[in-house]
Amino acid sequence: MSAGTVLLTLGRLPKALDLARAFHAAGWRVVVAEPFRRHLAGASKAVARSHVVTAPATDREAYLQDLLRVVAEEQADLVVPVSEEVLHVAALHGRLPSRTRLFAMPPGVVLAAHDKGAFAAQAQAWGLAVPRTHPLGSEEAADLAMRQDVVVKPLHACSGSGMRRLARGSALPAPDPAVPAIVQAMIAGPERSTCSLVHEGVVSGTVVYQPLVQSGSVSIAFERVEDPLIEAFVRDYAAATHWTGFLAFDFMLDEKGRPWAIECNPRTTSGLHFFAAGDLAPAVSDPAHPLRFRPERRLQQFYSCLTETQLSLVRGGGFARNLRTLLRTRDVTWSRQDPKPFLTMTATSWPIIREAIARRATFGQVAMLDFAWPGDLAPTTQREAALSAASAAP
Repeated sequence: MSAGTVLLTLGRLPKALDLARAFHAAGWRVVVAEPFRRHLAGASKAVARSHVVTAPATDREAYLQDLLRVVAEEQADLVVPVSEEVLHVAALHGRLPSRTRLFAMPPGVVLAAHDKGAFAAQAQAWGLAVPRTHPLGSEEAADLAMRQDVVVKPLHACSGSGMRRLARGSALPAPDPAVPAIVQAMIAGPERSTCSLVHEGVVSGTVVYQPLVQSGSVSIAFERVEDPLIEAFVRDYAAATHWTGFLAFDFMLDEKGRPWAIECNPRTTSGLHFFAAGDLAPAVSDPAHPLRFRPERRLQQFYSCLTETQLSLVRGGGFARNLRTLLRTRDVTWSRQDPKPFLTMTATSWPIIREAIARRATFGQVAMLDFAWPGDLAPTTQREAALSAASAAP
């Protein structure tokens, strides 16, 4: 696919900035659609134009109509979802002009992967390694919780929202029909995550990485590692689903080092930063293009790591380790050729920072509230997300 106009359906996260810079360097005209009037990627010289669109938490159909309007106005050749908004953007399948390609799977496939219960059942049926997983409220879930430590989490939650760890024999929470959840056997080993780019079931490249510094359950400094078993899992799942688009998983390692997939993320993750910038855009548009790694094995989100380092000094524990990581690890946003996104990041991220302060939550927990799938949130939180989305564009 030759260079044309690419529409990125999110601009607020460093992953979007990586994609914008990569497509711009490859000769594409880059346009961003965002509910926020100011956003990280919008400060980059790689972005030709940004459009303010309705947040799905406010009106999902209006959001899709806004995207269709942007596609028509900009004559977009390619639409690339960046993060959780793929749950909504996938619904553009069958609604886009014939000239426009959507780099994502149809909505039914995306939602089945994002649904933690459906994913576990799907993977288990294909013989892939997933922990025992049952619906909250079922007899099987109660039996599992009596036998071992478990994790309870909403079906569609992201960034650890709503997750609870319970010791063996603890009482399970009462099921809430408004927020369906699963009970999953806890694997108490190290964590691994992935990010892959896939075309028609064939993986172009997979990054496997582990957290170095975390904010809540979200990695803000990370290290690339090799794990053939995890890479094989990704290949098998991609082939079984005939996947096209970005695809990611979270794993836990057991005492023998065997990886167990605890959830699927049908989108990019921070692992995207490890792909060589010169390969990323060509690999999206051309399945035959090689997708290599950048030389750095450790990367960080500087401002988030700075905050976490300061907090660790106050809380006690981990300060020296966090400080070493902060001082010795390359930031994912900084570019001498395109410095403005890094220098203005606090200002462009202020709507998210403000919300995090108000909720006493982490940046990652609130960053995608206005894109959350309706089943992710309790009714009160749904209303709060809608109000937040409505006030996001000053």
